This record gives sequence, structure tokens and C-alpha cells, in this order.
Amino acid sequence: MEEKPVRKPMKRVSRRKVCAFCQEKVEVIDYKDVNRLKKFITEGGKILPRRMSGVCAMHQRELSNAIKKARIVALLPFKGE
Repeated sequence: MEEKPVRKPMKRVSRRKVCAFCQEKVEVIDYKDVNRLKKFITEGGKILPRRMSGVCAMHQRELSNAIKKARIVALLPFKGE
């Protein structure tokens, strides 16, 4: 009998995400810029983690503070629709 060759699963080569704020050289993340902040929130209203958003640690801290501030001022919802 003839043996079939064993197929190895292909390895996925993932590209490193680059921080969107570092690329655009944003100095301060403004809590009033709702359109930009919405990109980093899930439909349920949760803040996306760094590994999903691709934001660096410094900007992730700034981003979460801006989102929280925008929620308090009622620019963003606390919970998704």
C-alpha cells in the first residue's frame, strides 16, 4: 500500500501592528474626538485591549482615560445599544 504524505499546517506569519497614534504623531488624545474613540470600543461598549487595537502602552493608557472621560461627559455610552 502507498502511504499518503503527512501535511503540515501552514504557520501564520502575523504582521506587527503599529500604533495609530504614534504613526500620526498625536500628542494628546482628546476626549471630545468621539469618532476616533469609537474605533477603540466594542459594540458592547468595552474598551479594546492593546493586543486587538494595536496601540502602544502609553497611548492605550491615554486612550482609556479619554474614553472614560467622554463617557462621564455623555459623549459616549457606558453600555452598547
